[in-house]
Formats: sequence, C-alpha cells, structure tokens
Amino acid sequence: MEECEIKNLYNLKETIAAKIFKGHTYPWEVLPEINDFIIELGKTLSEEEYEKIGEDVWIAKTAVVAPTAYIKGPAIIGKNAEIRHCAFIRGKVIVGENAVVGNSTELKNVILFNNVQVPHYNYVGDSILGYKAHMGAGAITSNVKSDKKLVVVKNGIDKIETGLKKFGAMIGDYVEVGCGSVLNPGTVVGKNTNIYPLSSVRKVISKNSIYKNQNEIVEKVVE
Repeated sequence: MEECEIKNLYNLKETIAAKIFKGHTYPWEVLPEINDFIIELGKTLSEEEYEKIGEDVWIAKTAVVAPTAYIKGPAIIGKNAEIRHCAFIRGKVIVGENAVVGNSTELKNVILFNNVQVPHYNYVGDSILGYKAHMGAGAITSNVKSDKKLVVVKNGIDKIETGLKKFGAMIGDYVEVGCGSVLNPGTVVGKNTNIYPLSSVRKVISKNSIYKNQNEIVEKVVE
C-alpha cells in the first residue's frame, strides 16, 4: 500500500498543515486531529497576516471572502485564497494559499493544500486534497458508506482497516476530477491522475493514470 502513503501523495511544502502529518504513514490518520490542530495552529499565526474572526476562525488579510459565504470554526483561510458566493464551510477546515472555494461548495473536516480548486457546487468532507488538485463542477466526495460500516481502503487484494466511519477521499497532487464525479468512501487517487466526468470512483487509483471507468484505467503519458 505504498501508493497510499503520505510521502507518495503529497508535497508537504505546499500546506500550512505539514506538521499534522508528522508521525503518520497514511493521510486519513490525521482526519480525527484536524479540529484540535487548527485551534493550536491558529494561535501561532501572525496578527499582521491573519485576522481572527469570531470563534477559532483565522482569515488571511489577503484572502477574498464573499459576504454571502458562511465560515464556522475552527477554520483557517490561507493567503490569497478566494471564498466565493454562498460557500459553506462547516468547520475543521484548512484552505490553502491561492485556493478557490466556489459557489455553493460545502467543506467539512478537510485540508486543502495550496492552489486547490473546488470552484463549483462541490461537496468535500473528511478528505485531503493535494497541491493543485481540482474538482470539476458538481464533483463530490461521499464520506459515509450506505451500510454505515467502517471504511476500508482497498487496492486489489490488499486492504487497510481505517477504523473510521467518515472518510471521503485522499486526492494527490495535481489530480483532475471530472465534472459530476463521485469519489466513494475510502477512495485514494494518486498524483497526476485524471478522472473522467461522471465517474463513480472507489478503491485506490494509481498515480499517473486516466480513469475512464472501473474497468478501464490506463497509464497517463507524463511529459
């Protein structure tokens, strides 16, 4: 399951939350820690660069937040981030530098690395999106199984019991998720992978892949 390890999915230089991953092997291990981590990190942020708004919400002074957006703490909105009209940030959220959270997008218990874009009608819950990851319009993470059982990460015959009931998707750096796609609970998408629009994705998808459907995943030519 090396493909699922933090070091193989994410460039930790591209997030203010790098320290949360220390001592962990797999990224989903940090999901239960996001709440407390934000509160402690927020206390250390420069008052010259960040403004504390309400209870446990820190917003970079260079960020642009629409007046119709809703942000519940704990949350950190990074430098030059853009929070657009009617975005719904439900708490336990880190939005990276230059990231875009778009119209009617909903976030809960997530880490968005720098330059992530979730710009149009997205739901992202209990998930981590790597540097420059992008979700097309209407693409979502499904974070609870229909049978309400604990999430298991599967890669062929290999399985990892996560012990988590809520687990959306671990999306690596530079991943492109097509419009209208659903990333099912426990999905892990490797770096530089493209997901076709209207896909239903589950299990581990290797890096440098093009996901056309469950039966057709081809290697991506990376120049």
